[in-house]
Amino acid sequence: MRWRMTNPVHIIGGGLAGSEAAWQLAQADVPVILHEMRGVRGTDAHHTDGLAELVCSNSFRSDDWEYNAVGLLHAEMRKANSLIMACADAHQVPAGGALAVDRDGFSQAVTQRLEAHPLVTITREEVTDLKGKIERGEWHSVICATGPLTSDALSAEIAALTGHDHLSFFDAIAPIVHFDSINMDIAWKQSRYDKEGPSGETAAYINCPMDKAQYEAFIDALLDGPKAEFKEWENVPYFDGCLPIEVMAERGRETLRFGPMKPVGLTDPNNPTVKPHAIIQLRQDNALGTLYNMVGFQTKLKHGAQTDVFRMIPGLENAQFARLGGLHRNTFIQSPKVLDRSLRLKSLPALRFAGQITGVEGYVESSAMGLLAGRFAAAEAKGETLEAPPETTALGALVGHITGGHLADEKSSFQPMNINYGLLPPLEAPKVDEDGKKIPPKDRGRAKKRLMSLRAIKDIENWLK
Repeated sequence: MRWRMTNPVHIIGGGLAGSEAAWQLAQADVPVILHEMRGVRGTDAHHTDGLAELVCSNSFRSDDWEYNAVGLLHAEMRKANSLIMACADAHQVPAGGALAVDRDGFSQAVTQRLEAHPLVTITREEVTDLKGKIERGEWHSVICATGPLTSDALSAEIAALTGHDHLSFFDAIAPIVHFDSINMDIAWKQSRYDKEGPSGETAAYINCPMDKAQYEAFIDALLDGPKAEFKEWENVPYFDGCLPIEVMAERGRETLRFGPMKPVGLTDPNNPTVKPHAIIQLRQDNALGTLYNMVGFQTKLKHGAQTDVFRMIPGLENAQFARLGGLHRNTFIQSPKVLDRSLRLKSLPALRFAGQITGVEGYVESSAMGLLAGRFAAAEAKGETLEAPPETTALGALVGHITGGHLADEKSSFQPMNINYGLLPPLEAPKVDEDGKKIPPKDRGRAKKRLMSLRAIKDIENWLK
């Protein structure tokens, strides 16, 4: 007990990963000092000082653990007593088969749980010196979970420590619309294919239809609209999972119709016999149902242009925006070269990394790396050894991806990755179901996913024991 009381683990960054890491450590009876700079200085994307503030979306994506990899990751984290998942579940808002949250309630819950924990101390300060504090013996164990918005000073420190330049890309934020400004005489509520959500709802999204002429005019305006420019961020790649909508449009006029504006699985009740040429979906953003997020509409359009262009959408002609879209920088380290399988920096083992800075992409994946970093650090603090979860699990597959499973040779490019079944060891697709009935070839891929999920749940339960 004396070691733990005199040598807390220091966590840099109070986002999703840092908050989760702090919780896992404290629950393991290891004291934590959580350093968060918001409250002293802000970032380009955050609006509050709350821990685990969500900035890009309020969605944790699919909650279907049997057939969706991120849903499987949800399930594994719940079994590991995740703070992030517990608070997300407690502040869920309707989103079809997805897990979306009231972002303010969620952040407040995470903040309150950590503030109330007797082994967690939260300090509001910017940290810029990691190596010095470790080498001087001031800090014995550190988790850097500063996320994609790491300050310039700390970024320079991390770049020096890793021996490699950061890789940077744009990350874009979608606009949020006030519900009472949406014209529901044109728009309607429906989930794609009427898929039921966790509460049985089949109308979790607001849909705005476009005919071909409206779509073509919208694309023209999108392409012609003035864009924000960031000189110091030029010539860096976007992450394909969060592309600005105008960048997608630049790749081809039909790209959006096969992406966030695809019209499939939806029927306009005002004109049920005519299939819309394109559809814009909005997802509930808060528990009150007063705010809706424009799904897939991350943008780098200048603010004045956003209101003009997005009001061309039928149903949004009088839209009032609670938040307009924007861009922020995203940075990550070359984890396969510099981290070991317990997320320690090979050249300075007292320092771990967690969250999006490790090269995972997405809220849930970032939280998962915080969960693992916290558990690894807790085991180390107690003089124990904890191996990474097996790569048959979603948690283990992510660790495998970022710590060596990605690079085939020195010329390969390490890029951020969401969890997906392609990261897990494959299984042969079954030809018959559990009752011995033949599975049609078109359904075997789905059945294979379920088998992989069942295997993962069994293996994560064994690992947690």
